[in-house]
Amino acid sequence: MHKKNIKSTGLNPDLATKVLIMVHGRGGSAEDILTLVEELDVVEFAILAPDASCNSWYPYSFLSPPSLNEPWLSSALNLLKEITDDLDKKGFSSEDIYFLGFSQGACLTLEYVTRNAKKYGGIVAFTGGLIGDRIYPENYSGDFSGTPVFMGSSDPDPHVPVERVNQSAELITRMNAVVTKSIYKNMGHTISREEIKSANDLIFNPETI
Repeated sequence: MHKKNIKSTGLNPDLATKVLIMVHGRGGSAEDILTLVEELDVVEFAILAPDASCNSWYPYSFLSPPSLNEPWLSSALNLLKEITDDLDKKGFSSEDIYFLGFSQGACLTLEYVTRNAKKYGGIVAFTGGLIGDRIYPENYSGDFSGTPVFMGSSDPDPHVPVERVNQSAELITRMNAVVTKSIYKNMGHTISREEIKSANDLIFNPETI
């Protein structure tokens, strides 16, 4: 379903010590999400951004029953696994791998890392939550072991209910992530300067705090 079409920028992975995987939203592209790089403190990172087939990771709302979004959802999750497996073969530990997603990409990112919880470098979810008509705890396993996670969203948001953001943050916290959740009144379906600053301060360059 989703072909392994990955755009890259930043350092060559052979020279970098850290990698950021960036996941675009519905209707977007790898090129779109990569425009955020100049706002992020990631000069020492290799940066990878997969492209979704037809600019969407799955066809229906993330709040639909998961079966309705198959086989696209499983294909998208498998693509992220392929990327992380490749990085593992190149010698990157999970602690060297960071994730960032927006909207549908944030939902996919959270779904992937929570199904495969371990100590990652950090996770940024700009407007997203775990996928499904409800949360399915049986789908999630592992231990985040203190992974820093930033989740930002608008109240209200036209696509991602605050309740699902809160539920997702609670589950991820129970799996031993250190979650910072910021809900912005009437922000709209976008990424704000405040969110970018929080991502830099909490995830990419925490020693500057």
